[in-house]
Amino acid sequence: MIKKMKVKVLCRNPDDYVRETTKDIQRVPRNYDPSLHPFEVPREFTRALNATKLERVFAKPFLASLDGHRDGVNCMAKHPTSLATLLSGSCDGEVKMWNLTNRECTRTLQAHEGFVRGMCARFCGTSFFTVGDDKTIKQWKMEAPSYGEEEEPLNTILGKAVYTGIDHHWKEGIFATCGQQVDIWDEQKSSPIRTFSWGVDSFSSVRFNPVETHLLASCASDRSIVLYDMREATPLKKVIMKLRSNTLCWNPMEAFHFTCANEDYNLYTFDMRRLDAPKIVHMDHVSAVLDLDYCPTGTEFVSASFDKTVRIFPKDQGRSREVYHTKRMQHVICVKWSSDSKYILTGSDEMNIRLWKAKASEKLGVLSQREKAALDYSEKLKEKFQHHPQVRRIARHRHLPKAVYSLSKELHVMKEARRRKERNVRKHSKPGSVPVVTEKEKHVVTVVK
Repeated sequence: MIKKMKVKVLCRNPDDYVRETTKDIQRVPRNYDPSLHPFEVPREFTRALNATKLERVFAKPFLASLDGHRDGVNCMAKHPTSLATLLSGSCDGEVKMWNLTNRECTRTLQAHEGFVRGMCARFCGTSFFTVGDDKTIKQWKMEAPSYGEEEEPLNTILGKAVYTGIDHHWKEGIFATCGQQVDIWDEQKSSPIRTFSWGVDSFSSVRFNPVETHLLASCASDRSIVLYDMREATPLKKVIMKLRSNTLCWNPMEAFHFTCANEDYNLYTFDMRRLDAPKIVHMDHVSAVLDLDYCPTGTEFVSASFDKTVRIFPKDQGRSREVYHTKRMQHVICVKWSSDSKYILTGSDEMNIRLWKAKASEKLGVLSQREKAALDYSEKLKEKFQHHPQVRRIARHRHLPKAVYSLSKELHVMKEARRRKERNVRKHSKPGSVPVVTEKEKHVVTVVK
């Protein structure tokens, strides 16, 4: 009988340690047993701290300034199919079309007499609509006229009153305008197919829901936000706030949620099914909020304010994660988030359109595989240690203009004084006679159905 003998052999596969090319990095065998790495957490913390510092070092969000308008930029519109095309309307009735890749104006047309109050592109991108102080709605071709042709609108509708806003349906040839009332128009007809009014003097903006496309909402001058269903003859309901809302924007990913920009320096995110209190109150601005726009992913939105700053808010947080400002930028009137969610465009009083990065420290251009891996690793580390005091202090710190900084301190003092007074009144009153009103409930007067 032959006895079997076991022989232990060392087996090394060259693929595990030999470089593919001489320019490749050396492969190092690693043992990931935690008992062999007792200083893993301190090492990772140091890396997270360095990554956070580097993020602030490389935070240079401003990319370009598009100048060419001869009056303040009053409204902007994105092209639905082209990332590089932007439309802007100014206070002197001029509309410009921009190529963002080359950062130049490709077309200029005198659309209205007086302000261009609103503009929007058709869902297919073949034409766009403008409304102005001359009581007209005009439809223009997206393509520039050929050599020798005059710049003429495809269609002109003369209304009875000034239109203050316009928005196009996301799937059909229907658009909505607002002014003294909210009108629903068919592109083929010269009179509105449906009209909504609810005892209000005027409306400042109207927006179609991008998910439930038959729903729309508008902001009215009586401090109310009104919801409509295009298929019904009367408005659905409205919520009346303490102060007037300037504009609103629907979340492109969550059909029932919208955010409104208010005159009381705050933004409010509502669930349209429950309007008696906002879901979240977004505070940080120190003057009236004039415009906002959602990121295409629906996770964040950008707001433009009279305090000459632009802020980026996560949809579920009350404080902004980023603030943009320049010495030359005046009151920011309109803002748009690009369709690829990488850039932000702002139009302001001093006739300029500015292009910003949505992530201030993001590197533009093509990244190698190792760069991507290093950035992903840094992001994970920052996420892991985000609540550590040292990391949080560096990540949150922002330089503000002196006026904004002093105003925010003053507002904080005023708010604390009000809270202290309320506490003292409650302390010296009969129990239950002075109810506790939450921050969310303070700003809503009533809901009318």
